[in-house]
Amino acid sequence: MLITGAAQRVGLHLVRRLKERGLPVIMTYRRHREVIDQLTAEGVRCVQADFATDAGIQALADALQGQPLSAIIHNASSWELEPALDAAACHFDAMMQVHAKAPYLLNRHLAPQVQDGGSIIHITDYTVERGSDRHIAYVAAKAALASLTLSFAKQLGPRVRVNAIAPSLIIFNEDDDEAYKAKTLAKSVMGIEPGSDEVWLAVEYLLNSHYVTGRTLHVDGGRHIR
Repeated sequence: MLITGAAQRVGLHLVRRLKERGLPVIMTYRRHREVIDQLTAEGVRCVQADFATDAGIQALADALQGQPLSAIIHNASSWELEPALDAAACHFDAMMQVHAKAPYLLNRHLAPQVQDGGSIIHITDYTVERGSDRHIAYVAAKAALASLTLSFAKQLGPRVRVNAIAPSLIIFNEDDDEAYKAKTLAKSVMGIEPGSDEVWLAVEYLLNSHYVTGRTLHVDGGRHIR
């Protein structure tokens, strides 16, 4: 099983949950962290990959050539604010590269290696259905990924199921202050910081399902009805 962008936060939690269940895991990371050495010692195959370039995407596909996969989880992400106008074009391209082009190309390369009955999961974002004035390019790229979910589900079904998970707030950053936390929690009906296991439960469901494909699970605490 391959999971991209898994050296920290939700991605790392998913790796640990998968490993707890005895599943062989391949994870990618962009920058080396101490946890990479620990995961390697625990038997996780850790592959450095930079999705900012086509060459980086191709290098990962080459490294995994011929590797049977039970599933692919596209978790790699870059949450960036809108820059000044003179940097907007490069910013837009960068957001599309990581969130849409990388999953697209990796699916094209690796889908034949996904075992029959396997699963591909795209991690999108709840803002796809609401928009964002501060993360315009990011949301556009995640919307593209949501669209890829539908198209790959059509192309690869019934052999491989393709779905998406659209989370909102899952865990706060260490430097988030109390005012920001209170404001953010008030945006959802549930009003809690759910923790990474909430995403894991959605992943687990999609991995175990034999019927669901082309769908997005919204893990957003009811933000859409707030």
